[in-house]
Amino acid sequence: MAAELTRRLWLRGLLVTLLAGCASAPPPVATVPPPPSIPAEVAPPQPSPAHVWVPGHWVWRRRNYVWVPGHWTVPGTPTQVWVPGHWAPRGAGYVWVEGRWRTR
Repeated sequence: MAAELTRRLWLRGLLVTLLAGCASAPPPVATVPPPPSIPAEVAPPQPSPAHVWVPGHWVWRRRNYVWVPGHWTVPGTPTQVWVPGHWAPRGAGYVWVEGRWRTR
């Protein structure tokens, strides 16, 4: 009886481990050609001392790069700073790494 219980628990653990591996697999990543140079961007006047400038960036849409201009925004808390997104080399192309808020 104890051997049967041990076997069932072991099989459950194996099943959970296998299923967890499937659920956490990263999504496929599409690589694209290198992005164009970042154009000079002049930020308009800061609306308030609480606002943070989020710089513009290139996005890949329908086989072309499109420029998304920067903008002013207010962080969720005063201790957050913006870490800009960037294009990172991957294999034979590039992938977009999203920008994010980070606590100081």
